[in-house]
Amino acid sequence: MIIGAGLGGLMLAILLEKINAPYTIYERANKVKPLGSILSLNANVLPVFEQLEMLEDIKKISLTCSWMDLFDADLKKIATMRTKKYEAVAGYPALVFARPDLYNLLLAKVPAEKMVMGKKVIALEQSESGAMIRCSDGSTYHGDILVGADGAYSAVRQSLYKHMEKKKELPKSDSENLALGYISMVGTTGSLDPLKYPQLKDPECHFAQVIDGTSRHWTCITIPNNKMCWGVGIQLESATASRDQQFRNSEWGPESIDAMVKEFHGSVCPLGGTMGDLIDATDKDTISKVYLEEKFFETWHSGRTVLIGDGANNALQDAVILANCIYEMKSVTAASINDVFKDYYEQRSPEAKYQFEYSKFIAKLVAGQNWKEKLLRKVVFGCLPEWVQTKGYANSASYRPQATFLPMVEKRGTGYVRPQKLSERYAKEQEMVKAKAQAEPENGATIV
Repeated sequence: MIIGAGLGGLMLAILLEKINAPYTIYERANKVKPLGSILSLNANVLPVFEQLEMLEDIKKISLTCSWMDLFDADLKKIATMRTKKYEAVAGYPALVFARPDLYNLLLAKVPAEKMVMGKKVIALEQSESGAMIRCSDGSTYHGDILVGADGAYSAVRQSLYKHMEKKKELPKSDSENLALGYISMVGTTGSLDPLKYPQLKDPECHFAQVIDGTSRHWTCITIPNNKMCWGVGIQLESATASRDQQFRNSEWGPESIDAMVKEFHGSVCPLGGTMGDLIDATDKDTISKVYLEEKFFETWHSGRTVLIGDGANNALQDAVILANCIYEMKSVTAASINDVFKDYYEQRSPEAKYQFEYSKFIAKLVAGQNWKEKLLRKVVFGCLPEWVQTKGYANSASYRPQATFLPMVEKRGTGYVRPQKLSERYAKEQEMVKAKAQAEPENGATIV
């Protein structure tokens, strides 16, 4: 049972299809409505899409991002982050596109009969023999494994943690409030006029962000089909403000956007016009207001329940490693499943924690506005040698897990690629296939 049809849930479903593992996705929304704005994929996950023969599909919905410009409120350029130079190291470009476009690509790969819509999970139960979810409409569903793919505020996570707290098994850090972060509103426009926005004619992405010196920032990025993704955000000033603003809801949605629309409507867009022009060119029902939290959860599994992310790169990587571990599963006993989850956690947790810290660093670098973060920008963009920046990127790009039950794609780029745990089962199966092929004569008749 996969709870949540986000990017991570869909990717896991696609991979389970490849190993013929039975599954069903339960999604709280009554109908699929892709939300969100810009996403970027790079060497960390593109090899998996290459394995799935989806890389060319992603390129068709993408532009290559070679740089990112940072401006102040007067549109004076603060810095330019150049990423083109990293492509030779990574072997893959940084591709940017609208999140709904990737979502639709993934959704098309999942059989419709394996998705059940309108199922809001309110509780879970598990035992030695199986797991069960209870939904708000009174329905219940049973399975051997329960995967929570419905975000940081997911019903699965909350219910799991509640059970663990009663047993005094939950680490204190996982029961604490989230740290302060950002409130963001994002969207993707309809088709725009290239005469008004000549950057739309460029085959490469234009990525521009404004930091206005207060707690506000706003971004616009060109994507294919004369569209732009945009985002506006407010950095929360305290943990109290952060708690007050939290969306205890795993769904993105157009709730309470009017105040933020008014706040940023007149802000000057670095690619022309105002942010209000982009907001007005966006279907209001697809505009999302989200809370971007800053917390790393230590508990990923208990019993027959396991959690994966609901973001982008990390969620997709979670799905890959979990699918690899499920592929190695010997049986559906509680002990065997626990071994699978432990293996998943041991493989993913250290890297996920590193990426969490790295993402926090990048957020502070490009959007942070307290004095420490302003100083950080000056040091990184003004003093840090290029080789140091390249080394940091190369280290981040060196982690690129693939599905171990599919043929591996070749290493690309000049940078180091970290080895991953390979599949003993797949190796044995390939040996059997090879031996069988060698035992058959050229005419196809089987030797008896």
